[in-house]
Amino acid sequence: MDGEIVDFYENLYDESVRLDVGVGLLEKLRTQSIIARYLADQPQSIADVGGGAGVYAGWLAKLGHRVSLIDPTPRHVATASQLDPSPGTISAGVGDARQLDFPDESFDLVLQLGPLYHLPERSDRNLALAEGTRVLRPGGRLIAAGISRFASTHDGLVRGWYTDEGFRTRAARTREDGVHHNPERHPNWFTTAYFHKPDELGDELKAAGFEDIDVLGVEGLAGWLPDLDERLSQSTTRDSLLSTLASVEREPSLVGVSAHLLAIGRKP
Repeated sequence: MDGEIVDFYENLYDESVRLDVGVGLLEKLRTQSIIARYLADQPQSIADVGGGAGVYAGWLAKLGHRVSLIDPTPRHVATASQLDPSPGTISAGVGDARQLDFPDESFDLVLQLGPLYHLPERSDRNLALAEGTRVLRPGGRLIAAGISRFASTHDGLVRGWYTDEGFRTRAARTREDGVHHNPERHPNWFTTAYFHKPDELGDELKAAGFEDIDVLGVEGLAGWLPDLDERLSQSTTRDSLLSTLASVEREPSLVGVSAHLLAIGRKP
């Protein structure tokens, strides 16, 4: 993993709290609702590859599942290791999505909610998806996250960063080739990443051998609203917001508006 990426999470950004408020909370609620569609009633074995500080691993373990988390960032692994998993289990260790230390066909569900957008080279993303395929049981599903090709452009418009010429130049370059860089290490401008077009993310899963592929928008237009905390704090407005987003999550003309994408594929 690029040392710049690990340094970003170790020293510049606290990923453990990102999903607690605002657009991060919306991302979490929507991601959980989508993952829940593929969970069985009985405990499952789940690989959380690039699982960060364990936000989803902790939630899944509380539902009774057995979660194996790996992440390239020691800080994340240390945080995840301290979670109370009862009634399920969590094992956490430092690892690389491109070379998983798990046996073949050992998981019912594989999550890759970070690796694909932190691997700018297609060949590395192919390796990560191949490993996800290898450790997944036949009929199991992989759920992989991508960042939309247009996320930095939309973020700059909403937050006013488009007045910065350097930001505009980088956003334009990202729209062309998908590669995002932050050489100034601005803490709000993310780190080295690859931003997908929706069809491209689905094509990568198809090339890895997955079937029944679905590419969904996560936050939709709601992710750019300025008053998300207020909307999400009230059950009526929160539930209405989430159901509305679910109703348009597959609409081709809207999927790319989301900052995050989820691609779901089934192993034959």
